[in-house]
Amino acid sequence: MGCAHKVVLTLGAILPLSAALAQTADSAASSTAAPEQTSTTQLQTVTVTAQRRRENIKDVPISVTLIKGEKLDVLNSGGEDIRVLADTVPSLNVESSTGRIFPRFYIRGYGNTDFSTFASQPVSLIYDDVVQESPILKGYAMFDMAGVEVLRGPQGTLFGRNTPAGVVKLESEKPTLDAVSGYYSVSDATHNVANVEAAVNVPLSDKWAMRFSGLVEHRDDWVTNNGGGTPNMGGYDERTGRLQFLYKPDASFNALFNLHARGTEGNAELFRANIIQSGTNNLVAGFDPSQVTMNGLNTQSLHSSGGSARLTWDLDNVRVFSITGVETISSFFSRGDIDGGTPTGPGFIPFQVQTGGGIADHTQITQEFRVESKNPGPLNWQTGLYYFYEDVAGNSTNFDSVTQLPTSYLVDRQKNSAYAAFGSLTYDASDKLKLRGGVRYTEDKKDFSTEVANNVTFPGPSSMSENKSNVSWDASADYALTKDINTYARVATGFRAPSIAAPSSSVPLTVANAETILSYEAGIKADLFNRRARANFSVYSFDVKNQQLTAVGGASNSITLINAASTVGHGAEMDLEANLSERLRVTFGGSYNFTEIRDPNLLVAGCAACVMLNTQVRPGLYSIDGNSLPQAPRWMADVTARYTIPMGNNDELFFYTDWSYRSAINFFLYNATEFTGKPLVQGGLRVGYNWGGGKYEIAAFSRNITNKVVTVGALDFDNNTGYINDPRVFGVQFRSNF
Repeated sequence: MGCAHKVVLTLGAILPLSAALAQTADSAASSTAAPEQTSTTQLQTVTVTAQRRRENIKDVPISVTLIKGEKLDVLNSGGEDIRVLADTVPSLNVESSTGRIFPRFYIRGYGNTDFSTFASQPVSLIYDDVVQESPILKGYAMFDMAGVEVLRGPQGTLFGRNTPAGVVKLESEKPTLDAVSGYYSVSDATHNVANVEAAVNVPLSDKWAMRFSGLVEHRDDWVTNNGGGTPNMGGYDERTGRLQFLYKPDASFNALFNLHARGTEGNAELFRANIIQSGTNNLVAGFDPSQVTMNGLNTQSLHSSGGSARLTWDLDNVRVFSITGVETISSFFSRGDIDGGTPTGPGFIPFQVQTGGGIADHTQITQEFRVESKNPGPLNWQTGLYYFYEDVAGNSTNFDSVTQLPTSYLVDRQKNSAYAAFGSLTYDASDKLKLRGGVRYTEDKKDFSTEVANNVTFPGPSSMSENKSNVSWDASADYALTKDINTYARVATGFRAPSIAAPSSSVPLTVANAETILSYEAGIKADLFNRRARANFSVYSFDVKNQQLTAVGGASNSITLINAASTVGHGAEMDLEANLSERLRVTFGGSYNFTEIRDPNLLVAGCAACVMLNTQVRPGLYSIDGNSLPQAPRWMADVTARYTIPMGNNDELFFYTDWSYRSAINFFLYNATEFTGKPLVQGGLRVGYNWGGGKYEIAAFSRNITNKVVTVGALDFDNNTGYINDPRVFGVQFRSNF
């Protein structure tokens, strides 16, 4: 399959647009007919830490989007987990086949569908400067947030590990010495989706401050099981908390200590047998999301905790940082009826299978030392050392669907250690031209072994060690066309260490070799119309060598890791926001992401009952050369609008709506009619009233307001088993700030 579209990725492709934007901005600034805009219509300056320093987003030579404030509050109002970020910014997708516990991130179509305990991902999630490497840790709730930054493209120079696709960077609100302050928010919605979120900041002295924040979420079971297994499902109880202490004895030193914990109980993903019409990707006639027929048990629980210490010395010529992080999972277990039915249906059930997976022991330790210069002159730099260690024991169990008793049990352990040294330079070549470059050396080692194998015989070895090193680098140039418009170009590389997949009775231990990426990017960032509008546009192209891919499903319900010789991608992204008037503010984001696997020798097993769209090369084996990556929509768009009506005394009535769109996706590496996810449009509406100068707010809201129901993933069990998106909810919310 050839590339149907081309995007030219040179500065020549964006200079015409740059000139047009510059002319527009200069015209707006020099117009004598238009009065000077007031501050109520100007957009606030957006600062990010994409380069580990706080900078104006316009000056950062990376495609980056920041989500904060009201947009984050609205997204969280329906009780959803971190997957709610999917499609809300250009080129970002988040999905899971395990439910709320195990999100998988994709940027520019580049991600990993591996659902194993030891899965690694090319998108790194960093929470309060600490990498969350385990997929289980990546699901920690977003609450009391200062913002979420989405950094697209390789970030292998300045950030911890496994960042060839990009970084999702979450930052919580921090304690301050100013005054006692905080907020609380309570809401209730359909299916008793009840949320309580609160935070309080307390200065303890002139040197110490504390901030405690917490979130409690609940949803009733809303799905009835008619098959004799777990009777009612779909609910959850989530409890997360964070306690922070700030110590700031003087202007030259501060220390931030962070303790956090999470406990959640609920259900694993609900796999529904034969819900897709054969020969189409439509749901079967009469499909009812509130009903399933399963004879297995379904349960899920997680308890995790962690802490960090972030120390900063602000000296005469440099700043010195020490960031220490410890993350642990004390218990995790997820059990589901994977076949999605009973021996008698619904529809054809090729075999009964009920599995459970979990973690009995997990520890992650990270340490970073970083020094950055404070030179007044044109040259500045950063340099540092990084250490990562993880020890995780994962277990998996098969169950008899009649007796519900275990039939086999495995415990595997993986120890992973990594060391890195990095540095970057920034040079102001002129008032308009800024040059940046960085390099990082990484050494990564994994040791894998099976510790317990009850009633399981392996077809090969059960232990393996891998050790790889790499040098990643990036270089960029940022040029200011005017004081309001910047253009940039960037070239960067990235690296992901080898991955190991546990063996089973039918599939031997498999290893995917290290993957690397070379990426090119260029863009424009502009403040327009006297800062009433902001526009960011980027184009990119990348080539991944030896991309780690995951062949999943089939009769063994197993994972096989493979490497593709090359995967290419190109596309474009745009972020727009504008105050159209003092009352109306709108935002728009959009992206085009083309991906293609290029490996004529790469074959995977196909499904037996679906309509395969790839060429069968050998019996049961199909070529995926030319396929797009799984879970990689070609088109994405998001839009928000907020309209306010002043009510006097600084009170206001407001209307807020947000909509997202993604085009069709493939669920697996192969292409099949039934396993092509339909395009998905979802929207929300919020109508509210705030008073007391913004101190109080009450609102009615709806999420997935059109009640769109589609399959968002599937299982390859020789029948059309899938799982669907979250249901529509209506609710009310009250919030108070103090």
